Amino acid sequence: MTDSLMILIAGAYASGTDGDPVLMRRNLDRLEEAAWPIFAAGHVPMIGEWVALPVLRSAGAAGPTDPLAAEVMYPIAHRLLQRCDAVLRLPGASRGADQDVAIARERGIPVFTSLDEVPGVAAHTEVGAADRRRTDDD
Repeated sequence: MTDSLMILIAGAYASGTDGDPVLMRRNLDRLEEAAWPIFAAGHVPMIGEWVALPVLRSAGAAGPTDPLAAEVMYPIAHRLLQRCDAVLRLPGASRGADQDVAIARERGIPVFTSLDEVPGVAAHTEVGAADRRRTDDD
């Protein structure tokens, strides 16, 4: 087991959605798909929207398209990067995720571009798949 890392999962959330909540939810679901493999490998996954969206709601904002979002969404990610040990940059256009990567690199924080690069993920995935096959065969 490697040391536990807090890993910011960075990728598209609002990018390319034109504010459509269904598309934004789909993007968040895609970000969250990376959470389990990271957690199963012994790390702590973090997504900025997990923090920013409740902050927006508590401030009375109508949601991520509210004008207040500009004062919350990127600043949350920047603050999280002061505490995260690494970033996983998922594919796809995202100005915010690109900013996260730039900040991480400025701070010397490792940036992974694939789940396979995250310490322990590939090994855990192989073991987990073998366990599932044994269970399925029983």
